[in-house]
Amino acid sequence: MHVLGLTGSIGMGKSTAAKMFQRLKVPVHDADAVVHQLMSKNGAAVQEISALFPETKTATGINRKKLGDAVFGQPGKLKQLEAILHPLVRQKMHRFIDRYARQRRELVVLDIPLLFETGGDKFCDSVLVVSCPKYIQDQRVLSRTGMTVEKYQGILKKQMPDMGKRARADFVIRSNQGRRYSFQQVQQIVEKLGSSDKRASGKQDRRFSPHLSLVCKQ
Repeated sequence: MHVLGLTGSIGMGKSTAAKMFQRLKVPVHDADAVVHQLMSKNGAAVQEISALFPETKTATGINRKKLGDAVFGQPGKLKQLEAILHPLVRQKMHRFIDRYARQRRELVVLDIPLLFETGGDKFCDSVLVVSCPKYIQDQRVLSRTGMTVEKYQGILKKQMPDMGKRARADFVIRSNQGRRYSFQQVQQIVEKLGSSDKRASGKQDRRFSPHLSLVCKQ
């Protein structure tokens, strides 16, 4: 089974690309959705987070806006939060991979916003980065409800620059060229990795041998 990491900076179009993979019946692990589950009512992270940030606790779980305000500009508090969430998210990811490996699926996607930043790429056989010009990224992000320039800059500081992500990617999709173009690119990647997976059957998995070269460089 081929594990494709999907990532991209805020506003680049990663979530749209993830939906395209789902449209093609490729299983997608959505790390953001997992975080939502962990912080919802009876979620596995609620107790620990509310102990650190009591003001964020509600009857339905953790208030994400209040949590964001609590850690914004506070690197120490952010690290404490990440120490709670990252192991739980990683556990869910491994369960996802194991489940579809047992089903003998050819391809699965790990949709992780901070894939490189958290070391999640070491669990992937190849990585797709979704990108677009900076001015389009700015337009997309700053048009979001509740977004400010200050918040936007704070988010960018936590993310690897787009150029660095593209340099480490096996595939890059330019989302500014239209959804039809993006979907065609996703289709080509699915076809390529599916056939590559069949040809590579029986070979050692890169996830357990990080020094092997990537199988789908382009």
